[in-house]
Amino acid sequence: MSYKDKKIYIAGHRGMVGSSIKRNLEAEGYRNLVFKDSSELNLVRQADVEKFFEMEKPQVVIIAAARVGGILANNTYRAEFIYDNLMIESNLVHSAYKHGTEKLIFLGSSCIYPRLAPQPLKEEYLLSDYLEFTNEPYAIAKIAGIKLCENYYRQYGCNFYSAMPTNLFGPNDNFDLETSHVLPALIRKFHEAKTEKKTEVILWGTGKPRREFLYVDDLAEAVRFLIEKINAKDLYEQGITHINIGTGKDLSIDELARLVSDITGYSGKIVYDTSRPDGTPRKLMDVSRINKLGWKHTTSLKEGIERAYSWYLKQFFR
Repeated sequence: MSYKDKKIYIAGHRGMVGSSIKRNLEAEGYRNLVFKDSSELNLVRQADVEKFFEMEKPQVVIIAAARVGGILANNTYRAEFIYDNLMIESNLVHSAYKHGTEKLIFLGSSCIYPRLAPQPLKEEYLLSDYLEFTNEPYAIAKIAGIKLCENYYRQYGCNFYSAMPTNLFGPNDNFDLETSHVLPALIRKFHEAKTEKKTEVILWGTGKPRREFLYVDDLAEAVRFLIEKINAKDLYEQGITHINIGTGKDLSIDELARLVSDITGYSGKIVYDTSRPDGTPRKLMDVSRINKLGWKHTTSLKEGIERAYSWYLKQFFR
């Protein structure tokens, strides 16, 4: 039976990542997809998740569900970020094991790596040093998810493993300035500054930290590649617990801000509030492993931002 015929459960199908995976699979002829809104299934509640798995018995599970946010949200809602994410991944992984799921892919984040890890970030650098304080609760939860998959493989032989995307952006992103990540926040700030004819835009930090960005539809393509081509043993036999997904290219926040200002048509001044935190100095993924396996991103950063801005305008200014 090909994967197109298997029952695939996408946890978090309404989010930016999950909705992109859903679109990709449907476009490629996958028809046996299962998903539930948060109003129908509370992934934090173990009994609810177990009941769902008992009824549906999905053959493949993609964990794209998570409580996510930018530096402000991570540092403000620290308890929710660790509790909710620990519960979501624990409930899903354990229920998948209990009900015979054939393959599970857990999606994490590049923040799992130490704050001052060597660059680019190789999979082997996990747990080699201290984490960035501002997103430590989220990172610890994601590391726990990686270790859940690894040890259900080691003890039970489950075909469960993890993939770590770099910073993502695209359609269905979160543009709330309190909880969003840096790129959608920049899109909204520069668009509003343009329409309100502001002479300057104030950004957090120094603008010096470097970040890597991947258009979310490229991640969805990578997830389908993993579903069809890669099993847990392919990673664990190499001595790694997860595989990186990214572009292998980064730029400074200041360079990103200037690119977004150009795309949105804002011509005012960019000012940095250096009393605000920068976060991790650099987070660049080593993506040589997934490239060697046969996947590579296809959307340039400029093209991706143009698409994301177009989606933002259509969504909020129809």
